[in-house]
Amino acid sequence: MSKEKLPPLSINLLFLPLFFIVLIWGVYWLDWNNFYELREYGVLPRTISGLRGIVFSPFIHGGIKHLYNNSIALFVLLLMLQFFYKKQTLSVLLWGIILSGFGTWLIGRESYHIGASGLIYVLVSFMFFKGMLTQYYRLMALSFLIVILYGGLVWYMFPDVEEGISWEGHLSGFLTGMLLSVFISNPEHIEKGYKYEWQDPNFDAQSDPFMKCFDENGNFIIIPKEKVLKYSDPYRSSLPVVLLEGIDRYWIK
Repeated sequence: MSKEKLPPLSINLLFLPLFFIVLIWGVYWLDWNNFYELREYGVLPRTISGLRGIVFSPFIHGGIKHLYNNSIALFVLLLMLQFFYKKQTLSVLLWGIILSGFGTWLIGRESYHIGASGLIYVLVSFMFFKGMLTQYYRLMALSFLIVILYGGLVWYMFPDVEEGISWEGHLSGFLTGMLLSVFISNPEHIEKGYKYEWQDPNFDAQSDPFMKCFDENGNFIIIPKEKVLKYSDPYRSSLPVVLLEGIDRYWIK
C-alpha cells in the first residue's frame, strides 16, 4: 500500500497569514494616525491613476469593522490554501490580486474601491471550484467546508445588497478564483497518492509475487510440497501442500 504525499503540518503555515494581518493592520494604523488618505490609492475604475489600486487596494481599509472581518477570513483561508495547495499558493495570491483588481477597474463604479474582500473571494472561489474539479475526496471535503463557512458571501456579489460595499470587487474576485481553479495545476499528492499498489498506473502484475500465485484464468496455482520448501515467495510460506500417494491431485491443508 502506498502513502499519499500530503503536506506536513508545520508552524511555518502561520507565517504568511500573520504577515498579511500585520501588514493590513499596520497600513491602517499609519493611515489613521497620520491622515495619509490612503483610500486614494485604491482602485478608481477606468482611470490611469486608478490602476495603481490593483496592487495597493487589498491592503487599505476604511474602518475597524471592515478590517476586523477581513482579517479573520484572510487568516483562515490562507491557512487552508497553504496546507492543501502549498505549491500553488504564490500563483493564486499574485494572479488573484492582479486579475480581481483589474476586473474591478473594468466594471466598478466611479469611486475608490479598497479592502482585501476581493482577495477573500478569490480564495473562497478557487478552493471551492478546484476541489470539485479534482474530485479528490480531501479537496472536495474542503470545498464543502468552504460552503459552510463562507457560502453566505455569494449574496454580496450583487448590487444594492448592502450600502457601501464594493460588490464589483467581490464579483471580480469570485470570477478570478473560478478562472484560476481551471488553469492552475493540481496539488502533487492527488497524482502520486494511491491507496493500493495496483492502482498505480505503473503497476506490473507479472512481476508482483502475489499475482504470480494465480494463472491467467484466476485459478490458484498449486505447487508440490518439495518445491514449496525451496520457494521464497512470502505469499506461499503459510500454504503447505500435502502430496497424496496414488492421487494426481494436491490439496491445501
